[in-house]
Amino acid sequence: MGAKGKKFQRHPTGRDGVFYILGTSANGKPEKIYYIRYRRNGKPVEEKVGRQYRDDMTPARAALLRVKRIEGEELSNRARREAEAAAERGRLEAEEAAKKAEAERWTIQRLWDEYRSQRPDSKGLRTDANRFDNYLKAAFGAKEPRELIQLDLDRLRIGLLKKLAPQTVAHILGLLKRIVNFGVDKGLCTGPGFKIQLPRVSNEKTEDLTPDQLESLLKAIDASEHQTAKAMMKLALFSGMRRGEMFKLKWSDIDFDRGFILLRDPKGGVDQRIPLNDEARKLLKVHPRMTFKGKQSPYVFPGRHGKQRTDIHHQVNEIRDAAGLPSDFRALHGLRHAYASMLASSGRVDIYTLQKLLTHKHPRMTQRYAHLADEALTRAANVAGDIISEAAEAAKAKEEKVGNLEDHR
Repeated sequence: MGAKGKKFQRHPTGRDGVFYILGTSANGKPEKIYYIRYRRNGKPVEEKVGRQYRDDMTPARAALLRVKRIEGEELSNRARREAEAAAERGRLEAEEAAKKAEAERWTIQRLWDEYRSQRPDSKGLRTDANRFDNYLKAAFGAKEPRELIQLDLDRLRIGLLKKLAPQTVAHILGLLKRIVNFGVDKGLCTGPGFKIQLPRVSNEKTEDLTPDQLESLLKAIDASEHQTAKAMMKLALFSGMRRGEMFKLKWSDIDFDRGFILLRDPKGGVDQRIPLNDEARKLLKVHPRMTFKGKQSPYVFPGRHGKQRTDIHHQVNEIRDAAGLPSDFRALHGLRHAYASMLASSGRVDIYTLQKLLTHKHPRMTQRYAHLADEALTRAANVAGDIISEAAEAAKAKEEKVGNLEDHR
């Protein structure tokens, strides 16, 4: 017998159906490798059951395993491998089914991605993206709308109100509501079993300036060295333009001949024209046209490198503070309110005209100034009363004078 035959020679152990062959352990020493032989369903089976050192296998343990496999208490090596293979196939199929089910789930995150892809030109998309990433993604991104519960939203709302303004919280929950409604309207998912409620907020902040405050502000504007901030604040007072509208304003949008300013893509959505009044005309006529690297910027109030401006709050707030105005007075938007308040309280501009001047999309947005118009009407009505009272007093005085003359006679 050759060397190879000797190496795999079967050695009896004294136990029925148990033998071993000599192998080599991990450290290079001789090691017994035990096998068992038996019949299963009339067919002979021969299989390895373990190594002497690595598996702590002995003839007695090997014989016990043989009995268990004969009696069906333990699977054979082949049957065990087949069972393990079947289990692995089942696991892989389950994973694939889970992946497929997950891919078919319209979670809040997936709905948001679809919602965003269908509104690439939405002006508020960047703001909405920040709200979703910062406040909604972690809490609800992996959930389907039908998995939402009222308690989840209550906890989110209460937590946010501790650190954010009610209006901001309303915007965040409003975004969630829009995403869910989008999915339901498109037939992609079912909604939650409750209505998403937004916190009630009062957004009727209407800044106004007293005559003394307006005087102080105009002095502070004139004294400021920030030329662009000065011009923008005055234009806001003269025209009621929004900050974003002034940022977008180009020289080509100003029609000096016909006396109009074109507002491109305003908050209402549709380009609109507003009158160029005399004070605004004077301001813009003398305002310099900025040049950058020899090229004139198309913007009236350009930002860096002549491109559209995106911010000026530091400069206008310095002017506001220098004028001694309250710190919560919004230096540009507050002037828009001041413009509207002055017109409404003058008694010479009706609410409908004011709505058009402010480019409000809905009349209800202009109603915050209605009380000022009412006060102007009251003052006008009082004028009539004063005239009548003066006439009555004059008539009475005349009667008394006539009576005194008759008494002297």
